[in-house]
Amino acid sequence: MSSPTVLDSIERVLDESVRPVLREHGGDVRVMSFENGALRVKMRGNCNNCPSAVFDVEQLVAAEVRAAVPEVESVALAAGVSDELLEMARALMKNR
Repeated sequence: MSSPTVLDSIERVLDESVRPVLREHGGDVRVMSFENGALRVKMRGNCNNCPSAVFDVEQLVAAEVRAAVPEVESVALAAGVSDELLEMARALMKNR
C-alpha cells in the first residue's frame, strides 16, 4: 500500500475539519494548487466572494491544515470569479 501524498493529507483535513463547518453556511473549499509549501484554495458556494472568506481561510483552513500537514507552510485564497458566476453570465449572454 502506498503512503498518502501531501494532497491526500490536505484533502483529508479539509473533509474532516473544514468542509463540515463551511457547509453549515452553504459553502465549500477547493484546492487549486500546492507547490513549494504554498497551498492555494478557492472558496465555493456561499463562501465565494464572501467578505469573511479571507478570515475563513486564515482562521479555519490555514489553522487546521497547517496543524495536521507540516509540509504546508502557507495558505492563500485564490481570488477570481467563481465558475457558477461565469456559467450564469454565459447563459445570460446566450439569451440576448
